[in-house]
Amino acid sequence: MSGPGAPFSTRFAPSPTGPLHFGSLVAALGSWIEARHHGGTWHVRIDDLDPPRAEPGAADAILRILEAHGLGWDGEVVYQSRRGAAYQAALERLRGAGLAYPCACSRREIQAAARRHGAIGAVYPGTCRDGLPAGREERAVRVRTDGARIRFTDGAAGGITTELEAEVGDFVIRRADGFFAYHLACAVDDAAFGYSHVIRGQDLLACTPPQIHLQRLLGLPTPHYHHLPLAFNEHGQKLSKQNRAPPLSEDRAAANLVEALGLLGYSAPERLRRANPAEVLAWTLAARAGSEPLA
Repeated sequence: MSGPGAPFSTRFAPSPTGPLHFGSLVAALGSWIEARHHGGTWHVRIDDLDPPRAEPGAADAILRILEAHGLGWDGEVVYQSRRGAAYQAALERLRGAGLAYPCACSRREIQAAARRHGAIGAVYPGTCRDGLPAGREERAVRVRTDGARIRFTDGAAGGITTELEAEVGDFVIRRADGFFAYHLACAVDDAAFGYSHVIRGQDLLACTPPQIHLQRLLGLPTPHYHHLPLAFNEHGQKLSKQNRAPPLSEDRAAANLVEALGLLGYSAPERLRRANPAEVLAWTLAARAGSEPLA
């Protein structure tokens, strides 16, 4: 884990595949509160690893919405699309150590193999672990999991243990389309920029064991993790761009913040809905000062 005396530093890392919605605001606000409460730094990283899915202008729009809600960040915004050299260096290091290997399997082939073994889901069966089958070419690069057991304590979920090889399998670190995978980019960047804490939505809890595995293989520090509650729509679906979550309106920034605070366990006075964002955030930090810290 990050050292006990390490400065508190965390990040908000949206993907620019559409406008910022309420669920993302909850994650942004939750991490901002902790950074400011601990006298630390709060950074913004644009996770634009998948250029074909990025929406033109979405990154700039996300930054404008954060500013409209009073959520100012420290330092320069990091764009993962500009970090390819760092990811390539990590990949080459893993391959050079025999910890990663080329894979020729398609998603359909992996799913078919899982069904033959009566498995639910698509845990990679290790088809290419000892070399590409004859006549097949490299599609992706996978990292070995070889009996890895990942244990960590999440600030919200408590103790987590994952048998990575059995539950996830050797996972992709460079995709078949040539783009680097999310797990590799996160592991590299969280260390490179010195984040002591990763505070994000509960939907990303399952991403943590693979990222910790990569941190260990690469000799990188492991931050403290805390996964925040999710926001759902009236149909019980997690608010997301895929589920057409409506974009945040700058005109009701204070009300948006008050509603996000409710999901984070704060009972803000109703009058703050008609205040400005700075007043809401000042009230929040005062309330946070009297509550229990995140683990």
